[in-house]
Amino acid sequence: FRESLQKAFRSLEVGLNGFEPKKTEYRNLDVNKIGFPTAFRLLKIKYAFKKGYNIEKIYNQTKIDPWFLHQINKIVEIEKKYFKVKQNKYKDALHFLKSEGFSDGQIANLWGKSEKQIRDLRKKFKILPTFKIVDTCAAEFEAQTPYCYSTYEQENEIKPIKGKKIIIIGGGPNRIGQGIEFDYCCVQAVFGLKEVGYKTIMINCNPETVSTDFDIADRLYFEPLTFEDVLNIIELEKPNGVLIQFGGQTPLNIAKKLNECGVKIIGTNPRAIDLAEDRKKFGKILNEMDIDAPRWGTAHSVSEAINVANKVGYPVLIRPSYVLGGRGMEIVYTDDGLKTFVGKAALVSGDHPILIDSFLEDAYEFDVDALCDGEEVFIAGIMQHIEEAGIHSGDSACVFPAYELTSIARKTIVDYTQKLAKKLNIVGLINIQFALKNNIIYVIEVNPRASRTIPFISKVIDIPIAKIAAKLAVGYKLNQFSLIKNDKRGLIAVKKSVFPFNKFPNQKVFLSPEMRSTGEVIGFDTFLGSAYAKAEMGAGNDLPQDGTVFISVNDLDKIKVISLARDFIELEFNIVATEGTAKLLSENGVSVNPVFKVGQGRPNVVDFIKNGEINLVINTPLGAQSRFDEYEIGKSAIRHKIPVITTISGAQAAVRGIRNIKYRSIKYRSLQEVFE
Repeated sequence: FRESLQKAFRSLEVGLNGFEPKKTEYRNLDVNKIGFPTAFRLLKIKYAFKKGYNIEKIYNQTKIDPWFLHQINKIVEIEKKYFKVKQNKYKDALHFLKSEGFSDGQIANLWGKSEKQIRDLRKKFKILPTFKIVDTCAAEFEAQTPYCYSTYEQENEIKPIKGKKIIIIGGGPNRIGQGIEFDYCCVQAVFGLKEVGYKTIMINCNPETVSTDFDIADRLYFEPLTFEDVLNIIELEKPNGVLIQFGGQTPLNIAKKLNECGVKIIGTNPRAIDLAEDRKKFGKILNEMDIDAPRWGTAHSVSEAINVANKVGYPVLIRPSYVLGGRGMEIVYTDDGLKTFVGKAALVSGDHPILIDSFLEDAYEFDVDALCDGEEVFIAGIMQHIEEAGIHSGDSACVFPAYELTSIARKTIVDYTQKLAKKLNIVGLINIQFALKNNIIYVIEVNPRASRTIPFISKVIDIPIAKIAAKLAVGYKLNQFSLIKNDKRGLIAVKKSVFPFNKFPNQKVFLSPEMRSTGEVIGFDTFLGSAYAKAEMGAGNDLPQDGTVFISVNDLDKIKVISLARDFIELEFNIVATEGTAKLLSENGVSVNPVFKVGQGRPNVVDFIKNGEINLVINTPLGAQSRFDEYEIGKSAIRHKIPVITTISGAQAAVRGIRNIKYRSIKYRSLQEVFE
């Protein structure tokens, strides 16, 4: 149990080496609060034991079975006993600590050494893991598909797989920011490699994925996706190559260290991955290629961050480097906001710098997925985000094909994608995010790996992109595949994210650079409005066909909202709007009822929502103050299950969808019919 608990904590991918909190997270303990279950209550219980509380006291507070409390206390006692160890005792101490589930990183912290020093000591003393199986046939007959795991005992129950073999590192725990899309890519990679004669070995720690089904890979290891655990398996299996491109950011985080240890990483070289992740190196490449990007800078401290932000100009988009799902990203408008943020970002980022980009407000954003074999590039699709730039690509609804892109801008995007894929020597998948503002195409970021949109675009164009990418990684070329897109079907697809806001009513509904969605749906049709309506229905948001629409938009959107409001009037909706928006609509001949903002007077818009008098909310905040002001509107809308649209482009798509639902012009066809 102790060994499994340690593994489980380091599998979480929240920066823990095992069953121990980060050093920065030791806080004053209130033992009365550990009665409330929270995500990291077990760490607080461990801390309570460290502070001298006994099992009886903690049992009375938590009602956790004393057997488990005894095991946690035992880990604390082991840490105390082995806090400092004499050199002549290293071998025995190491063997014992490893059998108790302590990672090299934990032992390094206990002994004041580096993780590499502990690994070298283990190798010197030949303290290596053994691998056991979970017998899927309960010993009734020989299992063809056992799962494997590591422990520190005397004998291996498995032998390395014979023949040509590739290890695929999975996506790890599914969570906000690390979606099931990466698991789809891992599974497709397995299928592709099997087709060309390779045995496949999957390393993952998430039992809920398809990649960990018994009949997918030839061998499955349930292990934490840490450098230590993955390298142990690689050293046992000695594969022909390791694939890291398909599991999202998780495998990329250990790619550099694996490469330094001589592991053969196939596909895109880790040096190219580091080039794309390192802002300074990547900025230099963009300058050499004369490709525009938002003004940017990097900082390691508050004073550096303020200098950079003032140089590039507010508002700025700030993010830690090497994180997934936009974790810790924020749009900041002032020096004070920056000071608050940097403290949090430094915690997320650790040794890496904080990235500061000029934020392109009111820009269009595009996602491009492509394949490259080092020489040729195949562009799978250019998708246009419905939300403006600055909203995380995992949260933004997107449309394929792009619905508002000039021929010149499209040609520029294609040209930049081809140039960057070749410059970075990509072998396999590449995802690039572009922004369009004032007729200038900017490169926002390049991901030399699988992206969240791979399953979406693969289904739309009917080409298994991830499967082909895996074959490219083992030496195949693009010209060996029949990559012909059928663009004459007139098919429009909308990807819509699913949010957990109904579970978290106090969360802000306004989307930001930090990803919040927990899934996605797809809507297919020959009309954009119908595809959007299907996607909304799939996401559990029923667009109203009549009633009242509340509209409150920022100054930049005011001219665009006039035609939108007229569309709603034509669809026989009533409109209520806040003072500025109502005045503008009235002056332009749109029938509208004014309503107070929150804090202006009663009844205000929140009162209307609570009374069931609003059926749809269109609210586009811009700037720090308005984003803060509109919080109450979003919170009330969630509680009363009112759809909220936070961009004009999203509202325009919704109008089209409502019109098509209302006049019954939505078509339903199977994918088989579409692709015939």
